[in-house]
Amino acid sequence: MNKRTFGRKLSRERSSRELLFVSLVGALVLRGRINTTKAKAKSIVGLIDRLVVLGKKGTLASKRQVLKRLKGDKEISTRLWTDIAKTFENRVSGFTRIIPLTQRKGDLAEMVRLEWVEPIVKLEKPAKEKKFKKEVKETKAVKKVSKEKTK
Repeated sequence: MNKRTFGRKLSRERSSRELLFVSLVGALVLRGRINTTKAKAKSIVGLIDRLVVLGKKGTLASKRQVLKRLKGDKEISTRLWTDIAKTFENRVSGFTRIIPLTQRKGDLAEMVRLEWVEPIVKLEKPAKEKKFKKEVKETKAVKKVSKEKTK
């Protein structure tokens, strides 16, 4: 018996379609723009909007929902509720744009570029000090020199 499927099937089973969406959203979050087919882009725009709105809420429950939708990928989800939520804090919806490109040569599929409407501001994390490692190396060198002198 055929069941109703919401959205596009994209010639995939449900599980592989969900993983495709997660990988596309992850690529968009990490790179800022992706080139894909028009059907795939149109099918993930709603998911991206929902994830950004959840990320903007910032509650524990919304963070858990984002993690659930992204299959537990912590890198993408933390970037979503820090950098991307900070960038779009004054915008209600419409976080992405679809720009048409030329057709793909192999199968003449309509290609598009999916990108954020505003450039994403990366919050800089405090860099770890590398001086400690250098000091450790220097102390080892000093110990070697002192051992040679004692001989």
